[in-house]
Amino acid sequence: MTFVPYKIDHLGIAVRSIEETLPLYTGGIGLKVIHEEIIADQMVRAIFLEVGESCVELLEPTSPESPIAKYIEKKGPGIHHVAYAVEDVQAALDHAKAQGLRLIDEQPRQGGHGKLIGFVHPKDTHGVLTEFCQKIEETEEK
Repeated sequence: MTFVPYKIDHLGIAVRSIEETLPLYTGGIGLKVIHEEIIADQMVRAIFLEVGESCVELLEPTSPESPIAKYIEKKGPGIHHVAYAVEDVQAALDHAKAQGLRLIDEQPRQGGHGKLIGFVHPKDTHGVLTEFCQKIEETEEK
C-alpha cells in the first residue's frame, strides 16, 4: 500500500523571522540545519533542522501575501502542519479523497527539500493541516 505513511517526515512551524527563531532550535534545543531554500511559489523561506530521521521545518514568509504570512496574521506563529512521508503522494491524496476528506491539492506539487507534496484540508482533519510528501530527488546536506 503505497499511500500508507511510513514516518513523520517533518513538522512545519510558521515563524515571523528565522533569524530570531533559529538560535532557539540550534542553540537551545541543539538541532542541526541540514537544508535551506526559498520556495518562490509559496513565498516562503524554509530551513530544515534534523531530528533523527525526521525534521523540523521553519517557515518564514517572504511576502505579506504568502499563505504563511496570512496564517501568522490569523493564528500567530507556531505549528503549521504535520507532514507524513509516503511512497506515492498521488495515491495518498486519492485515498484521502476516497475516504471523504477534502483536499487542498488534487494533484501533487513541488515542495521544499526535493519533495513532491499534497495537502489535506484541516477542516476534515480536526484542525491539523496534513501534508503527504514523497522524496523525488536526492538533496545535498548543507
